[in-house]
Amino acid sequence: MKKLVQIIFLVLVAGVLNAQKPLFKFGEEVGFDKITSGQKVKGQPVQWIQVNTEDSTWIMKGKELVCNGLPIGVIRSEKKYENFILHIEWKHMEAGGNSGTFVWSKAEPGENRLPDGVEVQMLELDWVNLNMRNGEKPPIAYVHGELFGVGGVKIIPDNPRGERSKSVENRCLGKGEWNVYEVVCVDGTIKLSVNGKFVNGISQSSQRNGYICLESEGAEIHFRNIKIIKLP
Repeated sequence: MKKLVQIIFLVLVAGVLNAQKPLFKFGEEVGFDKITSGQKVKGQPVQWIQVNTEDSTWIMKGKELVCNGLPIGVIRSEKKYENFILHIEWKHMEAGGNSGTFVWSKAEPGENRLPDGVEVQMLELDWVNLNMRNGEKPPIAYVHGELFGVGGVKIIPDNPRGERSKSVENRCLGKGEWNVYEVVCVDGTIKLSVNGKFVNGISQSSQRNGYICLESEGAEIHFRNIKIIKLP
């Protein structure tokens, strides 16, 4: 019996170690002081760590990172961040595609395979057409950069839709088109710019330090030009 327990323990440890291994470097991290120095600055590559997807879920294609969407789960940044600006560009390749990025996350998957933190939603526009409820479309706010706490993280929405915060203007583009998010995270407050305009935000996040996670949630999505600017 003791030997069986030891074997099970070793298998579980091996699984954890395998899940948390480095995958690849993509994007860059730059310190705010370097940007304001007036000198041309080259950032440090961002190392991404496997959490609970497959290595084959993520493929580098030139300057793009392609996620095939399976299995559901995330990868995380090697470092934790508290005050920062995240520049991220993304496009879905399928109608109704679902994905997102998590900030201030512990990167510990819950029962739904996704972690805690504040999610910055990335949904393709047809999601509302493909997810009718009792013959009615869900609110269009779903597909235009909603912000919400997950995994027990509490927030105060700037533009409440229940416990979520909705964008005040619909600015996301559909499949095959690039969207640009600027996610400004400072002292528990987040402001989101969608394609060149700030349209959403939250405050008083109960968790305000953690990893950045990229989400795989059933559909192919491409990322590019990820930049993390560390703030004081």
